[in-house]
Amino acid sequence: MDQGGQLDNLSPILSDQVLVNGTAVPLTLTGDGKLRFLGQRQRCLTVEKEVLGFAVEEGSRIRIKAVVEEREGICCCGNRGDLVRESFVFEPLSEDSLALWSQKLRDYIDSLGRPKRLLIFLNPFGGKKSATKIFSEDVKPYLEDADIQITVIETKHQLHAKEVAKTMDLSKYDGIVCVSGDGILVEVVNGLLEREDWSAAINMPIGMVPAGTGNGMVKSLLHAAGEQCCVSNAILAVIRGYKHSLDVATISQGKTRFFSVLMLAWGLIADIDIESEKYRWMGSARLDFYAIQRIFYLRHYNGRICFVPAPGFEDYGEPMSFHCRPTDEESPKQEESLKTQQHGYLGSDVKLEDMHWRTISGPFVSVWLHNVPWGSEDVMAAPNAKFSDGYLDLIMVKGLPKLALLSMMSNMNDGSHVESPYVTYIKVKAFILEPGTRVEDPTKEGIIDSDGEVIARGNVTYKGNQKPLMAYDKVQITVDQGLATLFAPK
Repeated sequence: MDQGGQLDNLSPILSDQVLVNGTAVPLTLTGDGKLRFLGQRQRCLTVEKEVLGFAVEEGSRIRIKAVVEEREGICCCGNRGDLVRESFVFEPLSEDSLALWSQKLRDYIDSLGRPKRLLIFLNPFGGKKSATKIFSEDVKPYLEDADIQITVIETKHQLHAKEVAKTMDLSKYDGIVCVSGDGILVEVVNGLLEREDWSAAINMPIGMVPAGTGNGMVKSLLHAAGEQCCVSNAILAVIRGYKHSLDVATISQGKTRFFSVLMLAWGLIADIDIESEKYRWMGSARLDFYAIQRIFYLRHYNGRICFVPAPGFEDYGEPMSFHCRPTDEESPKQEESLKTQQHGYLGSDVKLEDMHWRTISGPFVSVWLHNVPWGSEDVMAAPNAKFSDGYLDLIMVKGLPKLALLSMMSNMNDGSHVESPYVTYIKVKAFILEPGTRVEDPTKEGIIDSDGEVIARGNVTYKGNQKPLMAYDKVQITVDQGLATLFAPK
């Protein structure tokens, strides 16, 4: 038995003869995490990527629990295939060898920094109401193979996940996983940022498993890594423990704040997202169905947007001076009073008056701010969006023919809609929306939608069950670069 010197990553950590199917073969764990053995053909497993965990079984056997690409045998190279769970069993030839293999495997897996204790939020009401089945059949087996301790909470009502995140004992967990759409993620982020210890809480890694209608965040994460948006890839990103920082946008109106991680919309996109709720029984098809209705009965909205452009976009709009209305910004005394009365994160402390602002006036068809590339699994809203660049991507549409709009909307599945001459697509550091009335009917106003929730609702035909968080009036958005942390593919 050779324990080897660890002079470089290719040196063996441990090399020994073991029994595989009753035949003695050499087995080696290398310094770069390759588990190699000789049977009828040479095989290897990359521990970091493919090994979920292991278990010591009766009869002095070790069962390696792995996920491999569905091809002949277990191999380190070759074309990508579908992932399948697979076990590899070997039997060390002595008790000392068994103990040593167990220790070396455990040490190497622990060195990868993987989570060992996870809090799982399960939303049984989201999307096609399949989250419970997805968890039990597709998620839990992976977590069991990885020997991860889990606590599962089924959300009972809106904001349930936020309430838990706001009060949970963070020391009990290494991460949070949302088996849901994007809504539970938004609740968790808002709950963490409303804690008194928000600066530590927001470092808690959050994972996403697609089980909702939109699934824009997990689609963005997996697509960025060149991986298919599916449950297995999503939960493997959590198990492997890789992390990625995420910008968080603070939407504020006076003393009221909401923390957004996905998008803010006003006009056409908001109307489709929110008003199509009455067709939720159709699943994600409700969005396409209602989009066609809204295109043929197109609304235009009066209003104004103000923004601080990112470098390279300074020529868009007209220059303006930044002036806050008294209700929008507290005096120093009010600010100090607010800090003592309200726990949690209060938003970016950036000095907006020191920034170079530009403005564009309506009418508008749609104003859409995006933090990540994908708005849902089949809508690449902002193809140039980055997770932690400190900017939001603004996609703005003013006047255009209906046929051009229909063509533009059909191109959202690959992001080419932003190439339309009717679309303004820029990056912004800060943003102010001053929403107005419909051009066609000034007695009616619109909806401000953030991350699928109604932030503000004017005088419209749509009536929701929840009271909006803000008035249908001026809202301000700032960005904190890399504030939150997500589990993400490498």
